[in-house]
Amino acid sequence: MSRWQARREKFRSILSGNKCVYPGSVFDPISARIAEELGFEVGMFAGSVASMTVLGAPDLIVLTLTEFAEQAKRICRAGNLPLLCDADHGYGNALNVMRTLEELETAGVAGLSIEDTDLPVPFGGGKPRLISIEEGAGKMRAAVAARRDAGLVIAGRTSAPSMTSIADTIARAKAYAAAGVDAIFLVGVKTRADLAAIAAEVKLPLILGGAGKEIMDRELLAQRGVRVCLQGHQPFAAAVRAVHDTLRALREGTPPEKIDTAASDEVMKRLTRNDDYARWMKDWL
Repeated sequence: MSRWQARREKFRSILSGNKCVYPGSVFDPISARIAEELGFEVGMFAGSVASMTVLGAPDLIVLTLTEFAEQAKRICRAGNLPLLCDADHGYGNALNVMRTLEELETAGVAGLSIEDTDLPVPFGGGKPRLISIEEGAGKMRAAVAARRDAGLVIAGRTSAPSMTSIADTIARAKAYAAAGVDAIFLVGVKTRADLAAIAAEVKLPLILGGAGKEIMDRELLAQRGVRVCLQGHQPFAAAVRAVHDTLRALREGTPPEKIDTAASDEVMKRLTRNDDYARWMKDWL
């Protein structure tokens, strides 16, 4: 059995089930271990969070595939949490999508999404736009063809709900389903009526990002075929604030022993697997 098989099977069981889960937004090995320890069924590693974590840069597709895959591998290696990652546009055309599949499958992710946004932002800037349905479907077919482990989930992602129309959303979802993806990842569905219209036409499991407050009800989402619904990426921003506040306090003269917001020694030892390393040192050193 592949070391990744169990977590991929677990993720597929979520998609084939009848419930909706909120994934834990993770960005490094420690955050993934925390999410797993707290009982999150799935971890979510977003392209935007990856760019901020690895480069300290905004989400403008300046991160490379290699950098993204390396961080995903670090996260997967840290525990057993099934990881869904946002592979953006596959870092190029359909051939680049194939390379993206190879790298992320090897890294150990349980699932990944490929989107149909025209990325990176082309010369002239302006509003984000989508590539054609035909090119999007070509990317999805390339992704499916590049997959070697049938357990890996491929989700076709589109921001059409917030960029074009619900009719276009449904057309894209159907085209990507016909291309062989396992799920449809929709960004920007805001209303119950829009979700109902999509669910009536799209039969694959749904993953939502940027969902409107009106539909953020797990029972409602589950009834409409949504199996994973993102809540945002607050953990990374919270970590940034914690580091900022701690460094500011130290800079302003607060004694280290007065910093009372730090994780306890017990928590740090548990999350870094201190007991395992102590045992290994005793056995082999």
